[in-house]
Amino acid sequence: MPEKSQRIVFFVSDGTGITVEMLGHSLLTQFEGIEFNQITIPFIDTVEKAHACVGRIDEVLHAGNARPVVFTTLVNEDVRNIIHKSNAFVLDFFERFLVPLESEFGVKSTHTIGRSHSAMDIKEYKDRIEAINFSLAHDDGVSAREFSKADVILVGVSRSGKTPTCLYLALQFGIKAANYPLIPEDLERMKLPVPIQAFRSRLYGLTIAPERLREIRQERRPDSQYATLENCRHEVTQAELLMRREGIRWLSSTTKSIEEIATTLVQDMKLERRTF
Repeated sequence: MPEKSQRIVFFVSDGTGITVEMLGHSLLTQFEGIEFNQITIPFIDTVEKAHACVGRIDEVLHAGNARPVVFTTLVNEDVRNIIHKSNAFVLDFFERFLVPLESEFGVKSTHTIGRSHSAMDIKEYKDRIEAINFSLAHDDGVSAREFSKADVILVGVSRSGKTPTCLYLALQFGIKAANYPLIPEDLERMKLPVPIQAFRSRLYGLTIAPERLREIRQERRPDSQYATLENCRHEVTQAELLMRREGIRWLSSTTKSIEEIATTLVQDMKLERRTF
């Protein structure tokens, strides 16, 4: 197998760096055969910090590496110009997109640092925090109180991906998501647990390939009956049968990312996104 080439990539931002990481990483995933060493440098919001950042970037080239790649979302023009003077291949998202948008809209942008990840929209920020607190308080069937306030209730066997999906829905979409496990007793009775029976319209199921489930459970409880392939196959089969009988929409989390699961769920359930 040929050895992968390596490139060092910087994500430079005057805020948290979340936006530029997301945009840059989306582009990098399209290139196979290259190993990327990714470095995020947040809060570059002064000329002094920009000069220090350029020094760090240029060290890469001086050390004999290939020319570094820099993704930026810098608002301040003076700061941005300094970064452009580095010995790197610079991709400036704001310069490439804000300028054409200003021309199209006939309005200058606010050039406000950190606006995309700030608490300026009080209602949106409040919705996000409330959704996160709700998901934490209603995780894994710990509490069935206020299920009437849930936008969605995820069901499925243990370790099928319910908790991380709920938290992602809360954090990224502002959706109040609870989750309730289908335990062996429920699967033997082939009935939904009593606390969620009144909320069928809000239920959404997650399933998973038994082989993958075994791997996950083996890490949690090695060599237990809970983690055997036979038990995993039985639980998954029964859970899928129960969800079919109850008319619950569901999908497999086996090969899907949390982002894919959450987005599919939002579309299937026709839920409203409250945060961006």
